[in-house]
Amino acid sequence: MLIEIQATEGPAEALVVRPTTGTGPFPGVILYMDAFGLRPRIEEMAQRIADWGYVVLAPNVFYREGTAAELAPALDMSTQEGREAAGKAAFPRVGRLTSDKALPDIDVWVSTLEALDGVAPGPIGTTGYCMGARLAVRTATSHPDVVAACGGFHGGGLATDEPDSPHLGLKDAKARFVFGHADHDRSMAPEAVARLGETLKDAGLEASNEIYAGAPHGYTMADTSAFHPEATERHFTELRALLDGTLKG
Repeated sequence: MLIEIQATEGPAEALVVRPTTGTGPFPGVILYMDAFGLRPRIEEMAQRIADWGYVVLAPNVFYREGTAAELAPALDMSTQEGREAAGKAAFPRVGRLTSDKALPDIDVWVSTLEALDGVAPGPIGTTGYCMGARLAVRTATSHPDVVAACGGFHGGGLATDEPDSPHLGLKDAKARFVFGHADHDRSMAPEAVARLGETLKDAGLEASNEIYAGAPHGYTMADTSAFHPEATERHFTELRALLDGTLKG
C-alpha cells in the first residue's frame, strides 16, 4: 500500500509491503528504487523480499520532483530505445538528489520504518538499485547502530573521487554488505569496484563485492531491456542470505 510521509521538504509517498502469510512482528527493510522510480516492478521486488518475512518500505526519494505517478516512465522500457529515452528524463533527477538532500531524508525513512505497525524492534536492513545503491550505503554509514545489512545491486558512483563519495563513510559502518555489480558498467568501472573492495577490507567489514559476469547495468529491472534473469535470481539469493543471516539470527 502507499502511505504518505512528511519528509524533509514536503510530503513523500512510500510503498509499504508486508508478508502475505505469517504473523509479525517482522524485521524491517528499506528498499531504494532505481532512477525510474516507484512503479509495479519495484512493488514486485518489494513483495518478494517481504515474503521472506520482512516489512519493506520503498520511499519515493524523488518526491521533490513529483509524485510517483507523475514521474513514472511514460515509455515502454523493454526496448533499448524506450529505456534510453526514459533515462534522459530520469537521470537529471538523480543528479539533483545530492547527499545534503538525501541524508536528512534517510533519517526520515529510517524512523518511519521503525515506527510502522508490525516492525520488530532491533536492527534493520537496506537494499538499493542503480542510484538507490548509493542511498543504501549512505543509510548504513549514517545509521551504523541501526543498519545491520546493506545490499547494493548494479549501483553506480559508489566509490568516486568526490568528497562525499559513499565509500568514504564505510569507516563508520557496522553492517554486513553484499554488492552485485553490473559487468562493463561505466558508472562503476572495475577500478571503482576494486576501490570499494579495499575500503570495505580496510574498515574490517564483512562483505561480498562481486561483478556479475555478463549482467548489464539495471539487470534486476524486468520492465526494461536491461533485464538479466540469471543475475536477478543470483541477486535475490544473495540478498536473502544477507538479510536472514543478519536480521533473523
